[in-house]
Amino acid sequence: MSERPVFLVTHPRACSTAFERVFMTRRDVLKCAHEPFGDSFYYGPERLSERYADDEAARESSGFSKTTYSDVLNRLERDGSEGKRVFIKDMAYYLMPPNGKPATIAPSLRKSADYTEEGNPTVIPLKILKKFHWTFLIRHPRRGIPSYFRCCVPPLDEVTGFKKFMPNEAGYIELRRLFDYLREQKTIGPSVAGEANGHHGGEITITIIDADDLLDHPEPVVKAFCKETGIEFSPDMLTWDDEENQKYVSEAFAKWNGFHNDAIHSKSLTARTSAHKTVTDESENEEWRQKYGDEAQKVIRACVDENIPHYEYLKSFALKF
Repeated sequence: MSERPVFLVTHPRACSTAFERVFMTRRDVLKCAHEPFGDSFYYGPERLSERYADDEAARESSGFSKTTYSDVLNRLERDGSEGKRVFIKDMAYYLMPPNGKPATIAPSLRKSADYTEEGNPTVIPLKILKKFHWTFLIRHPRRGIPSYFRCCVPPLDEVTGFKKFMPNEAGYIELRRLFDYLREQKTIGPSVAGEANGHHGGEITITIIDADDLLDHPEPVVKAFCKETGIEFSPDMLTWDDEENQKYVSEAFAKWNGFHNDAIHSKSLTARTSAHKTVTDESENEEWRQKYGDEAQKVIRACVDENIPHYEYLKSFALKF
């Protein structure tokens, strides 16, 4: 295809599924892939996550216990051969080993003895990373982390199957490492989306969306994103209240049960009307303590504080609204 697949990379609970729903309305020109690399990251023979390391039954029941990183990429290539542009929404941390461990190229993607690539934090060779049009979605850790924590503890953990909160799934540091590597390799940038100097030839601009901007100004944000990625914008993309679309989305999100219920049952993306609450560390701590208990509050606070610098760094490159 003449147009590169759009790869929206993010971290958990970043409002990314609501954003993804917008582009699922354009099935006339787009083929959407919902978190495909989670299959190989969690379940396959090349899995990087520790979450199901001792749970073979869960890996088998997922249907992806034999899925490699090569299988995922081949699936995306087949999607792109159907005459539509591929739109991928996925987590940055699905592409690299947890806890900052050095990355080696996934065995299924090794064409020679080159097991590593200098500076590459992912298990995907650079020549493959260069095939995508990379974009980014971020959300402040004070909102993203507690939301993800809730999915990993009772009672919601019975639905999601995620029986414990793992701070290394926060995803911010991996998003930053991927972002920096793509910049260093000139796969994105140097121009930032929305800057006056605009595009330079075939350059892929740095396109980072903040979830708060998306929730406050959905139409301008989606319109700006479409401009940077070469997707034709229509205001109709912000509404999906029809049976066919609802059925399609429910099936697409089914493999991550319990994580996307709000997005599944939504009918549109409209600007929120409630103002931001003024919060302090103390008020947040108390809110988390009341919801989850003393020990959980400490875990959430530590994870939020650890990831704020990574969020603020990425935020400095975000589109301005």
